[in-house]
Amino acid sequence: MVVVKPFKGLRPPKQLVEQVASRPYDVLDSEEARAEAGDNEKSLYHIIKPEIDFPVGTSEYAPEVYARAKENFEKFQQQGWLVQDKQENYYLYAQEMNGKTQYGIVLCSYVPDYMNGIIKKHELTRRDKEEDRMRHVRVTNANVEPVFLAYKESDVLDRIIRKYAATTPEYDFIAPGDGFGHKFWVIDDTADIQAITDAFAHIDALYIADGHHRSAAAALVGAEKAAAHPGATGREEFNFFMAVCFPAAQLTILDYNRVVKDLNGMTPEQFLEALSRNFEVVPKGKEIYKPSRLHEFSLYLGGTWYALTAKSGTYNPDDPIGALDVDISSRLILDELLGIKDLRTDKRIDFVGGLRGLGELKQRVDSGEMQMALALYPVTMAQIMNIADSGKIMPPKATWFEPKLRSGLVIHKLDED
Repeated sequence: MVVVKPFKGLRPPKQLVEQVASRPYDVLDSEEARAEAGDNEKSLYHIIKPEIDFPVGTSEYAPEVYARAKENFEKFQQQGWLVQDKQENYYLYAQEMNGKTQYGIVLCSYVPDYMNGIIKKHELTRRDKEEDRMRHVRVTNANVEPVFLAYKESDVLDRIIRKYAATTPEYDFIAPGDGFGHKFWVIDDTADIQAITDAFAHIDALYIADGHHRSAAAALVGAEKAAAHPGATGREEFNFFMAVCFPAAQLTILDYNRVVKDLNGMTPEQFLEALSRNFEVVPKGKEIYKPSRLHEFSLYLGGTWYALTAKSGTYNPDDPIGALDVDISSRLILDELLGIKDLRTDKRIDFVGGLRGLGELKQRVDSGEMQMALALYPVTMAQIMNIADSGKIMPPKATWFEPKLRSGLVIHKLDED
């Protein structure tokens, strides 16, 4: 049983939303955030990337940077750039990419659900990244950016989503840069609010799609606050964290591809010969070739594309991890042939999200920066949920969700007094 609740969202007035809204903190570096914010003092980057208010080179982890996040968050509220709703609402958030729209319900998830595994994860988190976001939650006393969750299905939620999607949204804009559409509705009808709460109570689990560090940080800070208030009822805002929950069937996962600097001492001919032990290797010519099914890979080497198909017996189809293409390629190509043991730390490998296209893989090889590129067929939500249900963890650099949630449309305050 999943526990959720509505909340009094802190939001920009309609006429300011495009000035406030930003990309998530973790998809761009400090200088990119500085450039995107420009002279816009209302940009959320001043709260989620506050190092942009300091001289270039200032560490994003400096104490004064976190202090500035708190100061700017208070300023946004004082200036009326963020205004809190009078009543507790749910919200509907729609994203449109390449003609496809996905609808998520913005809500507060329950910290104990995260701690008890009802909210399921599929990635490992790094303690240093957790602590960074924990410090940010502590100083702002808020979940400034949401976690991206998925649920399997619900006819009740589908009906409510269709009802609000047919009305005029509160926000409706095209984000600069990527050109993706964003729409946002306020769900303030008492009966609909109760129906949403009840519908989630009949769902047995939620799945973290994106935002593992944000969810860990939000839950850990919530647990800290609960421990500091032994007389708490369990319904205080700090017992909840903000998330956007999408039906799993609507979500788009793009390929997450690899480029490698060298062939571990082999010639291209030797490398292709070595590959043929575990893969059917078929040359595809000079035109970009994209994998069309699971267990097929595209290799770009020496100006030619190749289709690689994993041979029978090279993976266990009943093993939710071992049957993943990211695991097959890591074991049989990156590790066994190229000597790349740790995808997180090895400097010989880099990763390219599918939104950039296979043309970027070709360009990085043709430029001489990299010697080979490997394109993978995207992981499916069914695979992710299967792994999460089994209690296992996905290999690193396995999933790339698009579009990313836009930050700044709504914020959840952890008021406790």
